[in-house]
Amino acid sequence: MAQSSIQLSLLRIGSRGSPLALAQAHEVERRLIAAAGLDAARIEIKPIRTTGDAIQDRPLAEAGGKGLFAKEIEEALLSGAIDVAVHSAKDLPTVLPAGLILAGFLPREDARDAFISRQAVNLSALRPGAVVGTASLRRQAMVKRLRPDLETVTLRGNVETRLRKLDAGAADATLLAVAGLKRLGLLAAATAILEIDEFLPAVGQGAIAIETRADDAATRALVAAIDDPDTATALVAERAFLGVLDGSCRTPIGGHAAVEGGTLRFRGLIVKPDGSAAFEARREGSRKDAAELGADAGRELRGRAGADFFTQA
Repeated sequence: MAQSSIQLSLLRIGSRGSPLALAQAHEVERRLIAAAGLDAARIEIKPIRTTGDAIQDRPLAEAGGKGLFAKEIEEALLSGAIDVAVHSAKDLPTVLPAGLILAGFLPREDARDAFISRQAVNLSALRPGAVVGTASLRRQAMVKRLRPDLETVTLRGNVETRLRKLDAGAADATLLAVAGLKRLGLLAAATAILEIDEFLPAVGQGAIAIETRADDAATRALVAAIDDPDTATALVAERAFLGVLDGSCRTPIGGHAAVEGGTLRFRGLIVKPDGSAAFEARREGSRKDAAELGADAGRELRGRAGADFFTQA
């Protein structure tokens, strides 16, 4: 059993080392200081380079999927090298390593995608045959669904890197999460915002997830003080949906839940990689049934689409 360093008056937060990841880690730090009265001098943020960060020459789907952005951070958590792991929720696989739990979520930022281009005011205005660069199979598939004439190419790197590549002519347009642009103070880079109804976001998009060891009661209590119940409930539904579909960045899947009072509304979508076909499911019900609502939507789509849906473009 790894001993929590809180007993030694030091809380170690692990995060990827990108500017966006560190901005998210500092947001967690600020909220912990405000909610739990922690001394800033007793909190350490430890950047951790992940396999996903190291791979820049090919799509992550070819290397093992989105869990590559969490693997080394979770290993550090399990070993006791850190006490808290801060992730973009959309980067987490649906099954966590044994001994780890998602202890909380910060209030969700804007979950929408932003369209960014120096050539057109929005996606529909791009010239025929224009090139859209993105590392996300979901975004590629949904672009193809809306504009089959467009070409999509893989565009990797952190937010700033992708914006530089766009300026250098690597693509005519790209798509990035509004939440990331906001957290970096770069929202002005967005040419247009894609509404959720027309361009469903990734499961977990806009949410910051906080992971701890299951047996670290002291750290879990600290995180509980900054957990946002509505975001946590929405993510339960979204991750249950993804789990039924065995979703990863190998498969074009979108999902979004909204919680209003005691009601949860969920919409899920699966798209063929070339955008040629898509299936959608919606659920509405009590927030206490979030997991079953999301899972049931996933089962519906799995049944309607068939086993070969993602293997045939």
